[in-house]
Amino acid sequence: MKYTKKQNLAVWAITAQGVHLAFKITAKLADADMYIPSGLKFQPNNKIYSSILYFNVLSIRLSEVFNQYNGHILIMSTGIVVRIIAPLIQHKTKDPAVVVIDEKGLHAISLLSGHIGGANELALKIAEITAAEPVITTATDINNIPAIDLLAIQKGLIIENPEAIKNVSMAFLNKEKIILHDPYQYLTGTLPASNIILNGVDYRIADDTIRKNRILDKIQGVFIDYIKADIPTHFLKLRPAILAIGMGCNRNTSMQELKAFFLEVMDMFNLSARSLLNLSTIDIKSDEKGLLDLARILEIPIKFYSRKQLEQVKNIEHPSFMVKKHIGVTSVCEAAAILSAKNGKLIVPKQIKGNVTIAIAKISST
Repeated sequence: MKYTKKQNLAVWAITAQGVHLAFKITAKLADADMYIPSGLKFQPNNKIYSSILYFNVLSIRLSEVFNQYNGHILIMSTGIVVRIIAPLIQHKTKDPAVVVIDEKGLHAISLLSGHIGGANELALKIAEITAAEPVITTATDINNIPAIDLLAIQKGLIIENPEAIKNVSMAFLNKEKIILHDPYQYLTGTLPASNIILNGVDYRIADDTIRKNRILDKIQGVFIDYIKADIPTHFLKLRPAILAIGMGCNRNTSMQELKAFFLEVMDMFNLSARSLLNLSTIDIKSDEKGLLDLARILEIPIKFYSRKQLEQVKNIEHPSFMVKKHIGVTSVCEAAAILSAKNGKLIVPKQIKGNVTIAIAKISST
């Protein structure tokens, strides 16, 4: 699951006293909009705010903009907030942070999306601004145990199965051992050493001993890798975005053909599409609709390289003299993949099918 948000923060108040506190909070935040009732149109004397927005019905306006912000700070009772946001909640990987603070500024409560959404951190920030008491109830925080979902986001890892987060958190809370498959050292050393069993199994092959003893079924685990593997569904899968896709195609190749071959190649080499970093090709394809649509569907950026840049890549495994004759470069997909992987290692050499060529490289820092 990839995480993309839009604007920064929204501060909401419904009473005159709450509005005064909203002004205080907004003044200390770099990028925040303030929402107040349309019947409370006034400004403090010391500053003019251009970010004041008015609403007639709180529930309607909040529902309209709920997912347009990273987080919401609501100065009102917790009961009001719970009733309003209940129909808007989707999932911990999608919901914005929600912090509730009473109009006297006594308590700042992290209510929704404490870790991934950042509500716990936001509650601490608001408490610092208002001298409130931060109220954080997530079990890992109050027990001073690392939050695996927050660590994953901080390391740029994509959470493939967020429903498994609770399994790992519960294991940490119960002081149980977990398997950590982390060949690129993303979380090794950041998790409690007493809980970790470092695992060296090559999951790309069947390990009969492990399967027969059903060891993996009896223990929790965190699997950090770009490969697809046969691991228990209760293991938490974290995907590093380290795979760069280089593509070439004939003019007007459909997105459907590009996507079908792309998925075929990913399956052939047991690679997770959630580990994609970017898509790349030659700059004369910058208007190729199929490629642009594919990048949009995959939710990854697309890079375009000039002939000069592509020709600077050495040791191309499968040069094409036909491509050289017609386009002026000896390689498109392999060279583009290596370049967009920061001169990384080619792990899938050029594959050809129909109108499409594909190569995949892994960034060099891992």
